Amino acid sequence: MNTFPQIKSLVAALTLGASILIVTPAAAQSAASLSVVMEFLANTAPDKVEAAAQRLAAPDATYVSLNFDNPELRKILPWTGTNKGPKAFSSLFLQLADYWKTEDFTITTEIASGEDVAIFGSFTYRSLTVDQVFTSPFSIHAKVRDGKMIYFQFMEDTYASASSFRQSGSWTMKTPANAAPFKVGAE
Repeated sequence: MNTFPQIKSLVAALTLGASILIVTPAAAQSAASLSVVMEFLANTAPDKVEAAAQRLAAPDATYVSLNFDNPELRKILPWTGTNKGPKAFSSLFLQLADYWKTEDFTITTEIASGEDVAIFGSFTYRSLTVDQVFTSPFSIHAKVRDGKMIYFQFMEDTYASASSFRQSGSWTMKTPANAAPFKVGAE
């Protein structure tokens, strides 16, 4: 025979179970957005990235790589700046393969809220031309709408990435007015 406390416990357990199983529309959208971005990141190898970009990036998607527009950095890393469409997504990764060998790419944090996705981690690249290795943190902010990325911004340590091609040279720097000038880079 069931007693009132047992029925009350059973109702509480069923309510808790039902609330766990109910997926809110916002949670479903967050999970779907994260899934699109993670699928793209899993398919950035040269033999996969063009198909992934066509499948997962909107025709008018914006890709911001490292900065909005820096002509000097674009000379070193030609994919930088703001570019549009699925081709911007694929050409970036195709060019990366000509510049560096990926030794490690680790995602440490994934966050999704509706159409917004944030990914954090680190990577280690080896430049193919001067055999320079560097490790950089990275962050991604993406927006996904209707199953397609509409915005993707990738940030990394651009000083380290550009320096991985340095053969020689240094800069004399002067930062605060009360500090002495100093040199950076190999002579």
